[in-house]
Amino acid sequence: MGIVLKQSFRNTVLTFIGFAFGAVNTLFLYTNILEPDYYGLVTFILATGAILMPLFAFGSHNTLVKFYSAQNESAKNAFLTLVLISPLLVLIPAAGLTWFFYDIIADFLSRKNEIVINYVWHLFLVGFALAYFEVFYAYSKVHLKSVFGNFMKEVFGRICITILLVLLYYEIISLNVFLKAIVGVYLLRTLIMKLYAYSIRRLNLDFNFPKETKVILQYGMLMVLGGSVALVLIEIDKFMINQLVSIDNVAYYGVAVYIATVISVPNRAMNQITYPMTASYLNTGNHFELEHLYKKTSLTSFIASGLLLVLIVVNIEDLYTLIPKAYTNGFVIVFIIGMAKVFDSFLGNINAILYYSKYYKTVLWFGVCLALLTILLNLWLIPIYGIEGAALASFISILVFNLIKMVFVKLKFGIVPYSAATLKVFLLLFFLGFLFWQLTFNFHPIIAIGAKSILIITTYLGILYRFKISEDVSALLNKILKRKV
Repeated sequence: MGIVLKQSFRNTVLTFIGFAFGAVNTLFLYTNILEPDYYGLVTFILATGAILMPLFAFGSHNTLVKFYSAQNESAKNAFLTLVLISPLLVLIPAAGLTWFFYDIIADFLSRKNEIVINYVWHLFLVGFALAYFEVFYAYSKVHLKSVFGNFMKEVFGRICITILLVLLYYEIISLNVFLKAIVGVYLLRTLIMKLYAYSIRRLNLDFNFPKETKVILQYGMLMVLGGSVALVLIEIDKFMINQLVSIDNVAYYGVAVYIATVISVPNRAMNQITYPMTASYLNTGNHFELEHLYKKTSLTSFIASGLLLVLIVVNIEDLYTLIPKAYTNGFVIVFIIGMAKVFDSFLGNINAILYYSKYYKTVLWFGVCLALLTILLNLWLIPIYGIEGAALASFISILVFNLIKMVFVKLKFGIVPYSAATLKVFLLLFFLGFLFWQLTFNFHPIIAIGAKSILIITTYLGILYRFKISEDVSALLNKILKRKV
């Protein structure tokens, strides 16, 4: 776990820095500089681009991680060439269809909110940039170089948007330029990621594709479904809110979801390095290390994500005093989505186990059914409960999908993510949440949030360390305290 802990720690730090910039943008700059309609428009553009990403990538980023370690050195250039050009099989036809059917697409997207009508190409270009960014990021991850890519993914774009929002506030740029510049940031980020990936391993184009090309492309096509399912479960609610209610609700919902999304930061950071390791263990049939990694990632992710949920819940009232009132009615959304994120984190590297194993086809079809369920739940619940209905739809879908995945891994691999330590962490989190929910400080909100958070973190880590509940946490604290195990 040495390389996992080392790079996961660095990735976690970078991801938290990115989320700090994102929090400033989401909670303070966007909410005070843009009208809710235009903030909703930005959220809609980015969410729709994310939904398009798996389709445009043609599963290439997953294909690269799964098959790269199985290629001999002489075949790697041909394999990488195949992976890098395969997204064009989708992108070129998609660009043509967008060009010829622009008016039809624009009319459909702007049926409820006319403001969307002029931004169809924004959606396409963001989807294109996200797709190739993930391909080049995977290119670096298979060489166990994830930190720079994580910086570009989590920090670079958010810093750029902070700068753009400040320029917009001082009227140095217009709103129209701002919206175009956001697309430009995503394209620039992809270009930089490409240059970095090629600096790790220079690519010599080789069109003598591997003999298993058909299998590789078939896997990529199925990963389109897999990636789409994952993004549908995460992003479809924002898209459907635009289709069913006024677009300002996308902004209100987006703020609440962003607060809850912080919970997934440690798991996202850890996945950057554990995914290629999982693929390697599966390729080599190393069942012992696979189970060890599954349990370790589950416990470590649960410890971190559970702590973040407690911190958010006990501090949210103070946080809401710092942002415009229109955005402060989202506690139910934050809690519901937060619980879903904790469950996601609790399952550790389960997605890698499933998608890089021989059972990926079955799991993908499970996912397709759950994606359809998510869409139906949104269609049912949003008209009744508004944005809280969207949160509830996402929670139900994620809960059902994760339970299916966990049971499937138990049946096929005979392994589970939980242990006695999991129950100890759960009880500790429940105790801290109940205790500090009752505690209030009559200070400035920022001071109150800081003081309460320090008390919770210190108590939490102290108990984990004293009773040696997690080897990884103990090892990290030992390193920080410069003590020998």
